[in-house]
Amino acid sequence: MSPESKKLFNVIILGVAFMFMFTAFQTCGNVAQTVIRSLNSTDFHGSGYTSMAIIYSVFSASNLITPSVVAIVGPQLSMFASGLFYSMYIAVFIQPFPWSFYTASVFIGIAAAVLWTAQGNCLTINSDEHTIGRNSGIFWALLQFSLFFGNLYIYFAWQGKTQISESDRRTVFIALTVISLVGTVLFFLIRKPDPENVLGEDESSEDQEPEVNESAQSNMTKAVEAFKKSLRLCVTKEMLLLSVTTAYTGGSLFGLLSKDNRFGRNPVVLLGIVVHFIAFYLIFLNMPGDAPIAPVEGTNSSAYIRPSKEIAILCSFLLGLGDSCFNTQLLSILGFLYSEDSAPAFAVFKFVQSICAAVAFFYSNYLLLHWQLLLMVVFGFFGTISFFTVEWDAAAVVARGSEYRSI
Repeated sequence: MSPESKKLFNVIILGVAFMFMFTAFQTCGNVAQTVIRSLNSTDFHGSGYTSMAIIYSVFSASNLITPSVVAIVGPQLSMFASGLFYSMYIAVFIQPFPWSFYTASVFIGIAAAVLWTAQGNCLTINSDEHTIGRNSGIFWALLQFSLFFGNLYIYFAWQGKTQISESDRRTVFIALTVISLVGTVLFFLIRKPDPENVLGEDESSEDQEPEVNESAQSNMTKAVEAFKKSLRLCVTKEMLLLSVTTAYTGGSLFGLLSKDNRFGRNPVVLLGIVVHFIAFYLIFLNMPGDAPIAPVEGTNSSAYIRPSKEIAILCSFLLGLGDSCFNTQLLSILGFLYSEDSAPAFAVFKFVQSICAAVAFFYSNYLLLHWQLLLMVVFGFFGTISFFTVEWDAAAVVARGSEYRSI
């Protein structure tokens, strides 16, 4: 197998492993509140929204130290260990208790920070400046299939039930735990790429002795240096601007487009924000204002139009489409700008994203729908402008480099 084929194989395995893991985890997250409502009639008392808020709060707090973990352990073992904690969280629902539920939420927050930092590092070392866009798209497309398969499984398994029996719950969560473990084991199929042509590889490294330097550098030194890089990247102009875009995000087509797109990443991001704005407007018309905070029995409020399942499905498609636009381009530009510091860069990326996700889960219990949509519109607008600014600066640097080489 050629070096390029090996790296492409690694990216595909990475995407498939995440697809299995997040088929289980995202399905678990989507049905958690329904399951908990059924459990709250017993001795169990908890909240799925509170659990998710804990996860993302711990996630954000852990992100700045995860580059140190990845630097010591390596991306492959980091992702495997994180996958075990994801499986443990899902398994808690087989026989849930409040203490185990919230304790697992804390552990998975730490595991998620390690997992996504290692994922960004793995994606970057298996890419170069010509393939980072394609590989980001392949990974994101495979990851997005997790939403389809997981929700399809729940649709046929529960047939729209709102009260979940103990046997139904155990059957589903045993299956989801197994699916998550399958994805975790797949990380062992990722092979170490050949050192040449890796994104961020220093051309002068041919004259160095990496084996000697690697052995001479202690694990503690690597950990401290990775942590320092994370802190330094937090205050760079590019990362501060991209943080606005990242705060807003909380296919394959777009990754392939970015490979040979002479207009850069901006058109794909522009498409994403337009698609999202259309989805927000349709949601505003199709759903009552108190839908996010209405009791389980439903709401007496009316929407601006007669609620339609078809429009709801269309909105889901548009949200997924726009999400793919943003995330593939964010992965691509981060891998391009921070090719030599990929682990700290992706840690900062997830740090900002997880803070905003935690805040969103907290306010989801209190804000009416139109206020939540307004926040998304504001962050979406400024996030898009911020991304455009970074992309224009990156394109200018590339152009200047091309002119220099031509001289």
